[in-house]
Amino acid sequence: MKIEFLLEDLESADAARVEAAAARLAEQADTVVPTLLRGLAGVQRTTELEPVMRVLRHMGPPAFDALLAAWRRKEVTDWQAGRLLGVFDERSADQYAALAADPDYGKSGNGFQGLLRLRTDSEAGLRALVDSHARGRLVPYKASDYARLTHDTFRSRLRSMRRDPATPARTRRGAMAALVAGGGADALDERDRAAIERLIRVKIPHETPRLPSSTLSGWWLAVPGASYEGVFEALDLHGRQPVTVAAGIHAAESREIRVPGEGGAGRAVGRAFVTPELDGWRLVFGPFDLLVGEPWDDMVETVERVSVHCGQAQLFFLDDAGGSDVWMVAENGRVIRQYAAEGDPEWEGDPLPWETLAVDDPDFDPEYDEAPPNAGTTGARSACRHLSVDPGEVGPDTEIRGHGWLALTAPGVGHGAFPGPLPI
Repeated sequence: MKIEFLLEDLESADAARVEAAAARLAEQADTVVPTLLRGLAGVQRTTELEPVMRVLRHMGPPAFDALLAAWRRKEVTDWQAGRLLGVFDERSADQYAALAADPDYGKSGNGFQGLLRLRTDSEAGLRALVDSHARGRLVPYKASDYARLTHDTFRSRLRSMRRDPATPARTRRGAMAALVAGGGADALDERDRAAIERLIRVKIPHETPRLPSSTLSGWWLAVPGASYEGVFEALDLHGRQPVTVAAGIHAAESREIRVPGEGGAGRAVGRAFVTPELDGWRLVFGPFDLLVGEPWDDMVETVERVSVHCGQAQLFFLDDAGGSDVWMVAENGRVIRQYAAEGDPEWEGDPLPWETLAVDDPDFDPEYDEAPPNAGTTGARSACRHLSVDPGEVGPDTEIRGHGWLALTAPGVGHGAFPGPLPI
């Protein structure tokens, strides 16, 4: 029977005819699938792929193999392959697991996406998960989501891998990373947690700090190194523990989690990172909404509160895309100087000794130019260099004292509640 007639039967209202046509097409998958895919040259919209997607879905596993072979031969684009691989059902679960184990990062991600969609927790899926986390820091797309989905099922097996001396070292590392990806540090046993703590203590003295770039968007607080302890009470931070800068920055930039709150309502919890002392200053990074607050009054209240506990506090906020540029300095509970630009720049308070006043600029012409009498230095990137520390210039030449701290924005949660590994 010709392929065209079989394709027509797939559209039949007769279930028996559809099943028979799908079976016949599956027998000819090596011919049918390449023929269908050749017609997709230049196609860039999902709607144009839908007829082929319906055929592949009916054909099942043989079509999966034929599609994958065509993808490896580059007869379809990565985008097309990704869309088409999303149509297969539970009959192809083992094929998704095999694809998840592929050493090619992109192809592996498509495999995990399929396993996640089908909610498959097979032995093959476990092996793929461990292998992908054993490769290094670059984890395939959706692998971490799959680790969280299957954590309850896989946890005991992964722990057994960690303790089995016959298991290769690479596999044991992958099992540990998969445990943390699925259930956070709480998923590890006491032996592994103690090993991580020892490793952190070893790494801290030899680390060269690298802080996040403020390009496009960023914020941070700065407090004097001599009085930084007050920041934990001022920001209501809990459960602090020593951490490397690499781990602290990664944690502070990670997403918040939701935990049960009073009356059954959920509450958001995040992680804050307090850096080691850098040229005499400690910087604070973390979720802006939980540590500072969005309205302007909240920002002012936060920096003043921190200054009560630390003597002085500085807040810097940048959003190049939104046009915001803010810096402020508070001492002993009162903002003494602030700059804010969201369009026209505004200053409050007396200029600080290091500021360049607008009226002193060589290009300022008092006959034609206007400037408030307190108009001075503009921009957080410039101000932070004079006030404390420019995060972008922290590096090998920075004088470092002590170590960083990772803390939580709410009590009674624990660091282990946050899924995903941290680079040490």
